[in-house]
Amino acid sequence: MNAVALTDQGRVRSSNQDTVFAENHAVGALPNLYLVADGMGGHRAGDYCSQTLTTRIISALRESEGKLPLPALRDAVLLANESLYVEAQRHTELEGMGTTLVAAFLEEQSATVLNIGDSRCYALTSDGGFRQITRDHSYVEEMVSAGKMRRGSEAYNRAKNIITRAIGVGAAVEMDLFELPLEGLSMLLLCTDGLTNMLGDDEIGAILCGDETLSSMAEHLIQAANEKGGRDNISVVLVDLREGAQEE
Repeated sequence: MNAVALTDQGRVRSSNQDTVFAENHAVGALPNLYLVADGMGGHRAGDYCSQTLTTRIISALRESEGKLPLPALRDAVLLANESLYVEAQRHTELEGMGTTLVAAFLEEQSATVLNIGDSRCYALTSDGGFRQITRDHSYVEEMVSAGKMRRGSEAYNRAKNIITRAIGVGAAVEMDLFELPLEGLSMLLLCTDGLTNMLGDDEIGAILCGDETLSSMAEHLIQAANEKGGRDNISVVLVDLREGAQEE
């Protein structure tokens, strides 16, 4: 198994509030761990929230020996959310901070994906199929689900940055969980909206189907998003599930 994590400030933002993490080996109860977080709430607060979330999840997981993987990850996320929320209430400079999260781990037969917010997980299949696994927790996606808005419309594009779930903004947080069989999967992509707001799914899928190394694919994705404007921080984690994939 091979994985690459890459983040870029983009061409417009004055700082990078994204955090990425990829570990192919055990992290406490988890056999491996991949995650992307997109912070918000001002320059310092956004940076702090995504970075601290990642640090606290990993720290909690390292104390999770003996637990089952999914409960261990879920508990780590809930604990980190609660601690970040308490901090935001106590420190005015952190008021309003929050972060998205998309995380995944792989077992022998399946991949488990967790998401909060609008950072996404995609799957590339061995026959070249490319699909979004997670569902955005955003105002526009709720409107689409209710039949009140068309995806890709002018109204959709104007409001697509409004998210309805985030870590750190409340004492409790709800997460979505997905389990998918590894059979027939070639690759997982975890990414922030700095990528998906610049590139369509067809463009992303075409890059992942190319004949490049995993590192080159990650760099290609970020370069392509920057060439389209790079209006936000851009982060990707690629996990290669093809037979014979080795760590770079």
